[in-house]
Amino acid sequence: MAETPIRLLILGAHPDDAEYHAAGLATVYREAGHSVRMISMTDGSAGHHRLLRDELAATRRREAAASAAVIGATSQVWDFSDGELEPTLELRRRVITEIRNYRPDLVLTHRTNDYHPDHRAAGQVVQDAAFLVRVPHVVPEVPALWSDPIVGCMADLFSRPCPMSADIVLDIAPQIETIVAMLAKHRSQVFEWLPFLEGTEAEVPADGAGRIGWLGDWYAAAIRRRADHCRERLVAAYGAERGGSIALAEMFEISEYGGVLTEPARKRLFPWMG
Repeated sequence: MAETPIRLLILGAHPDDAEYHAAGLATVYREAGHSVRMISMTDGSAGHHRLLRDELAATRRREAAASAAVIGATSQVWDFSDGELEPTLELRRRVITEIRNYRPDLVLTHRTNDYHPDHRAAGQVVQDAAFLVRVPHVVPEVPALWSDPIVGCMADLFSRPCPMSADIVLDIAPQIETIVAMLAKHRSQVFEWLPFLEGTEAEVPADGAGRIGWLGDWYAAAIRRRADHCRERLVAAYGAERGGSIALAEMFEISEYGGVLTEPARKRLFPWMG
């Protein structure tokens, strides 16, 4: 990748959103020596059927830190209440401050028509902050940026009001073991809460090795539709033979509200795209 280190900021709504949607890209960047910061805007305190909010918030903060440590990334979990995130001025100021202080080259977040209200709020507040990071009189205590970072939206397959455009794609097969290892650190979610929601608690193995294998199968099944959605882009990026057979992929839509993805920026941030 580029000689100058890239700075990737993932602004998710919940402590495991970054891993589920973008751990492959985060791993690629860290393997190349770049900087990755994963932020959850909410405390994650609503996502469990047994643990109370205070206990769960503390648990998920520990899980997020452990997950980020797998690849040597940094992690933050903010204190906004899970299930109640709104694109308020307070949250907007927090996002502007974070972007200005970290000075990312690339920001990833959710699309604004995602299924989860917290995801929609996260996407909206990043959109609202994108231009204002350059306006000195907004959050004046933190120096404004000279230019906007590139903003990308993480994958979803919702089609209304418009389907996702897979502008950037990544074959994540080489990173799949690392992705699963990161997800496994979020045990309150992948081994407890999500199986509870799906009615599959009885299928979760009790032992560590069995759990990792089960989680790998679960994750592959959960994201397999991504590759079919972006097949043409995969073929364009990797060639007909490889691109036509990729089963596990990450995809990102470049937002109109951030910086312009020029050809030099594309080659620097996503060199495998050709």
